Amino acid sequence: MVGFLFAGQGSQYVGMGKDLYENFPQSRAIFDKAQGLLDFDLKKICFEGSEDQLKVTRVSQPAIVTVTIAAFEAFKSKNKITPAYMAGLSLGEYSALIASGALDFEDGICLIKRRGELMDAAAKKYPGKMAAVLELEVDMLEDICTESGAEIANLNCPGQVVISGSGIAINKAIPLCNEAGAKRVIPLEVSGAFHSSLMSEASAGLKEALDKTPINENFVPVVSNYTALPQDKPDQIRENLVKQVCSSVKWEDSMRFILSKGVTQFYEFGPGKVLKGLMRKINPAVQVTNIEKSADIP
Repeated sequence: MVGFLFAGQGSQYVGMGKDLYENFPQSRAIFDKAQGLLDFDLKKICFEGSEDQLKVTRVSQPAIVTVTIAAFEAFKSKNKITPAYMAGLSLGEYSALIASGALDFEDGICLIKRRGELMDAAAKKYPGKMAAVLELEVDMLEDICTESGAEIANLNCPGQVVISGSGIAINKAIPLCNEAGAKRVIPLEVSGAFHSSLMSEASAGLKEALDKTPINENFVPVVSNYTALPQDKPDQIRENLVKQVCSSVKWEDSMRFILSKGVTQFYEFGPGKVLKGLMRKINPAVQVTNIEKSADIP
């Protein structure tokens, strides 16, 4: 059995998608549709912009989803594989919902554009930080979060948990993690405290946008970051996406659920190889093939 995975924020790089755009009419059509719906020059920024331009949340979110779906459409033009499950890391959940048929691409891009704007605004109003904590027991980290005021943002894989919160909270949590025996604590280059309560206003704004967005009965089950379980009803999808913005991403649990159903092979769509790396720590026996350039299309 096969599963499809979709890249999250932070995997962007200058030049992403250019090769697909030049070699696949299906990918070109995706870029052209997105370009017409956004208020910035998507193709110019993706193909020849600066890293700083691509880091901006309101730019990087629609850019990553566009590149991801461009890769997916190129793959689909040459392969007739139907996955048992789909999942995407945080932002990637939107790509998964588009690929599954739950969201139309145009509606999805408009929704992601709004999500990026809301998260940017929340990050400016409530500044925060994030840090990756390596090789520290989750129970111990939960106690540190209670003491410091930080929150667990991502449960990515064994030995890798991301914390989020105000600058004061993260600055207090980092030495506590080191004292508790963490192998390493890495501050992340992000513009805000994503997947924490500091994103509550973004969550409320996203609910308004989601209430107006048509969601279809998706063709392939998409595993929710919020519940780590499949979601297939429009109202359920809306509710999970609203909660996802300010709640922990249960990626390891999501992968373990899919693996428990007999999936042994994955394709990862979009820029970077982050999800392949996480799977290597969750179950190194599982094969993950990256699809992000024309040379990757089997």
